[in-house]
Amino acid sequence: MINKDSLTHHISQQFNAELEEVRSHFLAMGGLVEKQVNDAVTALIEADSGLAEQVREVDDQINQMERNIDEECVRILARRQPAASDLRLIISVSKSVIDLERIGDESTKIAKRAILLCEEGESPRGYVEIRHIGDQVRKMVQQALDAFARFDAELALSVAQFDKTVDREYKTALRELVTYMMEDPRSISRVLNVIWALRSLERIGDHARNIAELVIYLVRGTDVKHIGLTRMQEEVQGGGKGD
Repeated sequence: MINKDSLTHHISQQFNAELEEVRSHFLAMGGLVEKQVNDAVTALIEADSGLAEQVREVDDQINQMERNIDEECVRILARRQPAASDLRLIISVSKSVIDLERIGDESTKIAKRAILLCEEGESPRGYVEIRHIGDQVRKMVQQALDAFARFDAELALSVAQFDKTVDREYKTALRELVTYMMEDPRSISRVLNVIWALRSLERIGDHARNIAELVIYLVRGTDVKHIGLTRMQEEVQGGGKGD
């Protein structure tokens, strides 16, 4: 089992500091990405093109944070040659920042759709679905990051399980919106922008699940990426391998 105290158990205080720093930088990036998701959904629902532009402007900062954290991970691997839970921490961070960066990319896509819809004016069908699925996905991102911060495998498991609900609701919303477009061809352009925004939200949910799976790997020492939810639950609640 790994917890926050595991990061301060080394004889080298410098190594302790390096591990805590890379973890802190990851969580800082996560906080910025979480805000980007929130702002992108808000900009779309409230037709706020100014807020949407702010989301787009943050994307470069997130990309730079990913590069910086990746470099930190490479330096620690090269200098310290970590083992056991330390190695899992570095691997989990280096993989999770990729998912965070992609969540940022999807948020930027939502912001672009928000700007297009502002230009078209009339509010299209699908905003109820955007708000509902957006709230669910925002919660997934928040909880995945909380699980990472607290080394909480149980919370990470609940994020992974909830992704199935988001996928199901996304497919239902998609069917309804396609039917609406068939009934009213004049709505096609506007509703397509909503569909693409929903698609980005569904992908954000997938990336949140990826981070949650890496938290389970970090805490339990088991790669749960391709084993399915039932076995994942067994690994988490059964205790996993540990160090």
